[in-house]
Amino acid sequence: MSSLPFDQREGVIWYDGRMVPWTDANLHVLSHGLHYASAVFEGERAYGGEIFKLDEHTRRLHESARLLDFEIPYSVEEINEACNAVLREQGYSDAYVRPVAWRGSEMMGVSAQHNMIHLAIAVWEWPSYFDPAQRAKGIRLDIAEFRRPDPRTAPCKSKAAGLYMICTISKHKAEKKGFADALMFDWRGYVAEATGANVFFVKDGVLHTPTPDCFLDGITRRTVIDLAKRRGYELVERHIKPEEMEGFEECFICGTAAEVTPVSEIGPYTFTPGNITLTLMNDYSEEVQPKQPTKQMAAAR
Repeated sequence: MSSLPFDQREGVIWYDGRMVPWTDANLHVLSHGLHYASAVFEGERAYGGEIFKLDEHTRRLHESARLLDFEIPYSVEEINEACNAVLREQGYSDAYVRPVAWRGSEMMGVSAQHNMIHLAIAVWEWPSYFDPAQRAKGIRLDIAEFRRPDPRTAPCKSKAAGLYMICTISKHKAEKKGFADALMFDWRGYVAEATGANVFFVKDGVLHTPTPDCFLDGITRRTVIDLAKRRGYELVERHIKPEEMEGFEECFICGTAAEVTPVSEIGPYTFTPGNITLTLMNDYSEEVQPKQPTKQMAAAR
């Protein structure tokens, strides 16, 4: 992966309906999205030249914008087409895709009802979110100081830029202490999620995962639940108290960037990556690959 700053890379970015050179994809410093977090985004991965669950991500982008009280001026179909066009133009087979929409600079203040809504889509190579050596044996998580907010205080179902502020703070603090990431509790004190991924636990062959009632119900999370059901694993969505982590045997987190990543430690609690974690890790790796038509189907065409 390139070590160049993100504003100095080569290629193109789709920006408000046209391809522009990467280094020309700029916005004004007085953009509302920068000052008031009126921005939503998606994180997507392409495998073998295909963006995994692209339509689902784009529909969530539209819904996120609606929850922040603005409408993206491009249809789901137009955004899907643009994402695929940028992927082709960049020439990557495996890549990360980042659509982002924000309010522009026509008005500067809390109220910005007449600001133009912008949309940009960038694609870059991003292999593994965590260090491969750490990931193989299970990453270590700190326990975050900040909590996921009460849904009465923020649009928690939106993938809104502002909701990631406490995630950045928490991950930075964790990394300074030698951890890979941090686990966040919710406003009531229940286990919620990592800073950018959902969390699952295993006990006596049963999967347990927090109910996403005040944080994002991730697309990868739903994919893993589907894979677990295909395997016949029993899965329980419920509120999980922090002290329950002492009794869990396995733990993993999942997200578009993190994919499925085993966890060996959360604060004082330890886990051992086991059969269920490794099975779902492999199942997910297979699930995201483009489905090739069988030889019989290809011959019929």
